[in-house]
Amino acid sequence: MRKLQLLFWASLLLISCSGPSIPSEFKQSAKMPTIYPDYIDVTVPVNIAPLTFEFDGEADEMVARYAVGDNDIVCDGRPSIDDWRALTQEAKGGDITVEVYTRKGTDWTRFKPFSIHVSPDSIDPYISYRLISPSFVSYESLTINQRCLENYDESVIYDNILCGYEKDGQCINCHHFQQYNPQRMQFHARQNLGGTIIAYDGKIKKVNMKNDSILSAGVYPAWHPKLNLIVYSSDKTHQSFHTVESNKVEVYDLESDIIAYDVDKNEVTNLENDTTEFEVFPAWNPEGNTLYYCSAHFERQNPKRSKSSEIIMRFNEIKHNIYSKSFDPETRQFGPRELVFDATAIDQSAVLPRISPDGRYLLFTMTKYGYFPIWHHDADLWLLDLQTGVSRPLQECNSNDTESYHSWSSNGRWIIFSSRRDDGNFTRPFIAHIDKDGKGTKPFELPSQDPDYHRQFIRSYNIPEFMHGPVNISPQQFADALKKDAIDVKYVQRLQNK
Repeated sequence: MRKLQLLFWASLLLISCSGPSIPSEFKQSAKMPTIYPDYIDVTVPVNIAPLTFEFDGEADEMVARYAVGDNDIVCDGRPSIDDWRALTQEAKGGDITVEVYTRKGTDWTRFKPFSIHVSPDSIDPYISYRLISPSFVSYESLTINQRCLENYDESVIYDNILCGYEKDGQCINCHHFQQYNPQRMQFHARQNLGGTIIAYDGKIKKVNMKNDSILSAGVYPAWHPKLNLIVYSSDKTHQSFHTVESNKVEVYDLESDIIAYDVDKNEVTNLENDTTEFEVFPAWNPEGNTLYYCSAHFERQNPKRSKSSEIIMRFNEIKHNIYSKSFDPETRQFGPRELVFDATAIDQSAVLPRISPDGRYLLFTMTKYGYFPIWHHDADLWLLDLQTGVSRPLQECNSNDTESYHSWSSNGRWIIFSSRRDDGNFTRPFIAHIDKDGKGTKPFELPSQDPDYHRQFIRSYNIPEFMHGPVNISPQQFADALKKDAIDVKYVQRLQNK
């Protein structure tokens, strides 16, 4: 009797351990399968987490076969990390062939196989981003999160609920790192217990960057790649809502300047503060001897209107060009501004300049007007070759909807950017390969363990940034720092060398 029981449980174990299998009989389709996320013919880094997907059509069952030569994974579209890692290592520099089979009733269909190209170029192991509801007026729940790209591990860097109390809410934004270093980061907290948090090699301080000699506290940051110096734009930011325009919301500045903050000396100074210019979005080149930023020229025409009203009435006239300023790291002195890209010449606005780690390419977002393209449906990625001066839309990465915030991997072979291509409402991270000649590949959506995760997740991903590793400071440590009094900055006429 005991022997029969053992045989019974052994047979159950075999049944429970058996996974999906390739059907022996099926009809062949000439079409590619419709899958979500769309991973057909994408290029991925060798160390990326498994690309899970589901059939995006009518079917009772799906089986997928990922194969490299004679080695394969047969599953329901969710390969295990160990199996996937073995397959990508074997396919390094080549392709994984994917076959999709679906069953409807008793009939199976095999679709035309597709490839996943596995680049030998690895990607930084971590990214960070802010998660926010696209509600325009509410930010009770905001987090800055980090995610391991080699698996699906995700954790919170900071949660504004830790310092938000009912009506005393707190907004957090603009996290940034010095040279991908998770031990050197900063982010802003606004309203309740507001201030700029700067974490540097285990030390945390809260800074009050407001000063009578500058417009406002620092906003969009650019940490010098070598020096403990952060350049910000200083903005008086507002928003309005369109009633006819297809874009839902417009974020604009009443004024904006460029300022520099010496982290060690706790000193701040103005770099650009022309009252007829809207300067924003600073970014350093990798050598740290050139500062890039955007600026739009705007002069009042109707003194009877408030400045805010006039900007709203003329919102589509505000167009930014990209400029640069030379910088001497020894003397800490900046040179005059120089025009890098004239977007107004083609009746466009160029924003968010980001320079590749080899210093050759400048990636930016082009939109019809304004500087906040996250809700502009026409916003596309553009690439400027700084050696040749040739610029072009990055058509291989763009979609029919918004492409906005973007950043380079530390080896310069990958970009990550926010896109609304899935549904037009939520921004989600997409990754694409950029080769040495500036040619991109079809982007792929950030992989999830559950392939349907993003279609059910009602948050937008903002400001995706690559990191060499995870931030090890806990959310509570950041909250404790925010609850302390901020250190007031000192204004100086110009930066001084140590």
